[in-house]
Amino acid sequence: MTNSLDDAAEAFAEVRPRLFGIAYRVLGSSAEAEDVVQDAWLRWQAYDRETVRDPVGFLVTTTTRLAINVGQSARSRRELYVGPWLPEPVDTSADPALGAERGEALEMAMLMLLERLSPTQRAAYVLREAFDYPYDQIAEVIQSTEANARQLVSRARKQLATEQPERVDAAEHRRLLTAFLAAAQAGDLAALEELLAADVISYSDGGGLARATKFPVLGRDHVSKFVRAFHTRFWTNATITWVEANGRAAVLLQRDGTSYALVTLSASPNGVDHLLWMLNPEKLAVITAAVTTEP
Repeated sequence: MTNSLDDAAEAFAEVRPRLFGIAYRVLGSSAEAEDVVQDAWLRWQAYDRETVRDPVGFLVTTTTRLAINVGQSARSRRELYVGPWLPEPVDTSADPALGAERGEALEMAMLMLLERLSPTQRAAYVLREAFDYPYDQIAEVIQSTEANARQLVSRARKQLATEQPERVDAAEHRRLLTAFLAAAQAGDLAALEELLAADVISYSDGGGLARATKFPVLGRDHVSKFVRAFHTRFWTNATITWVEANGRAAVLLQRDGTSYALVTLSASPNGVDHLLWMLNPEKLAVITAAVTTEP
């Protein structure tokens, strides 16, 4: 039971990383997740807290339901998005699991797959796989039955397993990204083709605010030629900073002190299967601020 506003603030601060971690995974947007967490705080402030026996449960439930609501409206907004939509990258160097029990449902390629699920199904999957919530609690949060919660998570697992092949470990991921950067900067077509899986897909998110291809580029031959085609201008005078974005290595590119791209990839034992180019300046703001404020 939490009575005073100071007690309320303390209880909220303790669970805030978890609240953000849930909202971010459901929404794939740091800005939207922050708005949801702020809304949860306002509701917590205004609520009759003497009636709340479990503050953490109350806050997780409130945040998750708010995120589901935002996710439902975000789906229609993203249909109007200019070009491919990628999740907004977040810095995870200080919190590799981003407030969770496990670092599941956090990599950018996985968040893209989660977008194909309904917001309620995403929430159920996230609560189970990343935060290890029991099914009866998940059911209460999403206002469903325990059997339905189990079914939602099971279907999500099957769908994601079909579309997401085995991932390489963090060390191999970094090695592949290092090799890709060298090949991309040199425009080395043979080296690029050796790194890329046959069915690789390259996504560039400019959001209409930065120059970017408006369609995914598919296949090893097309992607390698695509990367080589702009290598002379894209990497010129770039300051390259290694960062940890969404639990994996990535590079932040800056020119004259301004961030213009975050580049990362995902890979299976067959090679690099996704190249992800975040070019939208609005989506680069959060991770740029995190990197530039680190000691």
